[in-house]
Amino acid sequence: MTTTAQLPRVTSRKATPVKSMNDRDLVSITDFTPEEIASALDLATAMKARPADFRSALSGKQLVLFFEKPSLRTRLTFESGICSLGGVSFFVDQTASRLGDREPLDDMAHNLERWVDGIVLRTFSHETGSIMAQHSSIPVINALSDFEHPCQAMADILTLKEQFGSLKKVKIAYVGDGNNVAHSLMLAAVSVGAHIVLGTPEQHKPSAAVMKTAQKIAKQTGGQIEWTADPVAAVTGVNAVYTDVWASMGKESEAAQRKLEFAPYQVNQKLMSYATKGAIFMHCLPAHRGDEVTADVIDSAASVVFDQAENRLHAQKAILFMLLGGSSRFPSRSAHA
Repeated sequence: MTTTAQLPRVTSRKATPVKSMNDRDLVSITDFTPEEIASALDLATAMKARPADFRSALSGKQLVLFFEKPSLRTRLTFESGICSLGGVSFFVDQTASRLGDREPLDDMAHNLERWVDGIVLRTFSHETGSIMAQHSSIPVINALSDFEHPCQAMADILTLKEQFGSLKKVKIAYVGDGNNVAHSLMLAAVSVGAHIVLGTPEQHKPSAAVMKTAQKIAKQTGGQIEWTADPVAAVTGVNAVYTDVWASMGKESEAAQRKLEFAPYQVNQKLMSYATKGAIFMHCLPAHRGDEVTADVIDSAASVVFDQAENRLHAQKAILFMLLGGSSRFPSRSAHA
């Protein structure tokens, strides 16, 4: 791949940063076109198969990670990923206070762009990532927000690709809470031409705006997207059944009520029986056995949850290379500039 030279750093605090080909963002999964998602998946597959070939791909690159929420998979896969590509990372524990509390987010962005090559954010508010991307001339990566989880979705699609090859005829069911994971998963699924059905309670439907965007993408790619309040209808005839926790971080106070509302959406052997023979089970982890999924499902041979966890590493390595490494095949298209 051809490396494109970085544009000069912005010199004025209030200047609008200009992002070069190397300086794209992944705040939303829609920051990558369907073609770019396909390229990232191919690159992740190559990196997984031949890690030594990419050992110096990001030599000299520096990545900072700001995390407002606890993490196992996200932190370690980003730190291990950048290290295995020859770069270094700096972790900033932001669990004691939110980003922007101590100083404005735009001030932070203008400082960071002068010190490091990329910013990874694990935040409560999705707006935090959007603002940082808007005011920074270096790539900003959403490692989870309350609205999207694009890196998880990339790992999920990579896992589905490994299981089924072409995803044009694959049907996926997501059941449970129409949350950040559901948002990014539906956008990624239709981007690769898959068919996804979301089964959630009416009061916990995914964002109407995200559904509308997914439908627009599906028209371009041949993908399909549906919603139903019936969990059995959602999983009938699907190749993969996906779920997530019923009360995400920040919603622990709602856990008791949500347990009542989501009880019919528990993924158990009976619900799995409506899927196709050989259907796989997926979960982004951590899982609450006995709540959104039973132990006999998540610990069964049908479960690919640890493949998904492993693929966080490979998908994020591909994302890091495409954003920090630069390529003439990856045009500048930031939705946040």
